[in-house]
Amino acid sequence: MAWNEPGNGGNKDRDPWGQKGKEQGPPDLDEVFKKLTSKFGGGKGGKFSGGANFNKVGVSLVLGVLAVIWVVSGFYTIKEAERGVVLRLGQYSQTVEPGLSWLPTFVDRVIPVDVKSIRSMPAAGSMLTKDENVVDVKMDIQYRVINSREYLFSVTNPDDSLHQAIDSALRFVIGHTTMDDVITTGREVVRQSTRENIESIIGEYHMGIELVDVNFLSARPPEAVKDAFDDAISAQEDEQRYIREAEAYARAIEPTARGQVKRIEQEAQAYQQQIVLKAQGEVARFESLLPRYQLAPEVTRQRLYLETMEAVYSNTTKVVVDTKGTGNMLYLPLDKIMSANADSKPARAANTVAAPQQPAKSNNRYQYPDTNSSNVRPDRFNTGRN
Repeated sequence: MAWNEPGNGGNKDRDPWGQKGKEQGPPDLDEVFKKLTSKFGGGKGGKFSGGANFNKVGVSLVLGVLAVIWVVSGFYTIKEAERGVVLRLGQYSQTVEPGLSWLPTFVDRVIPVDVKSIRSMPAAGSMLTKDENVVDVKMDIQYRVINSREYLFSVTNPDDSLHQAIDSALRFVIGHTTMDDVITTGREVVRQSTRENIESIIGEYHMGIELVDVNFLSARPPEAVKDAFDDAISAQEDEQRYIREAEAYARAIEPTARGQVKRIEQEAQAYQQQIVLKAQGEVARFESLLPRYQLAPEVTRQRLYLETMEAVYSNTTKVVVDTKGTGNMLYLPLDKIMSANADSKPARAANTVAAPQQPAKSNNRYQYPDTNSSNVRPDRFNTGRN
């Protein structure tokens, strides 16, 4: 039998779903509040007169606990290598230094940014050079954050923006450089130019980043022409090695050459002094002959002539004999004459002044003996030129 059928004796309250069908609307909040008040208050009929006061104390206690939790949850710590960027309701408020700080929870939010660590970002790819060749380039960029606010808010994604700036700058520099310079002698120029271009882009967009170093790791030609470029690089290395060897040889030989130059200069100065002294001596000799020549010109001329002829003939191996007026057989000791001439040559060579680097030849071919009249034989004046 159903619960609500007429034979049920009209006992509709026994239907467990009967009451539910009568209350189809939302619950009455006032009724719920009254029930809670009755529980914390004096129950039915308001037996306890202090129920309202107890309710206020409980609410205050709950609010106090929540306030303490809210205050405690606002404390945070920024590390030594970091700076804290505080956002208030989603907008930038301030930058916090390292240490313990506090912010209102649910109102402010802090983002720590590492500003001390050196970060690294690689860059690599196949690029077209100025002479329309393809080269594989690898670089490593080291940087750090110097302005945490600009780093977070100047661009949407700072790391991705930096990567694009590096790639753009590197391709620009490689595109304006020949392949030979990129691979061999122009690596430092490429590195420096790439750094300058990256810094220009970073400064233009205010990314809050500072470049620490740009490392040019490698630059390789395609495998198809790698052997030819290796040969070219080897030849250039040999060239540099030969240059260094030549410079080392020059540094080694230069002191010897300087010593030789100094010695030649000293020999030239000594030669100059000897020539001057010899000329002065000859001048003094002729000046001493002048008074005698003025007293007896013919005798002096004859004596000078004989002395000169004696000096000339003493340096030759030819023997001149005057055979007029004599019929006697002459004996010529040729062996003694030759030996005497041979002995006289070293003595004359010792008295000869030598010029630097070569034997010196005196302008005066003759050696004059002492002109003292006591050393001249009287019979010389008996024979003369006819």
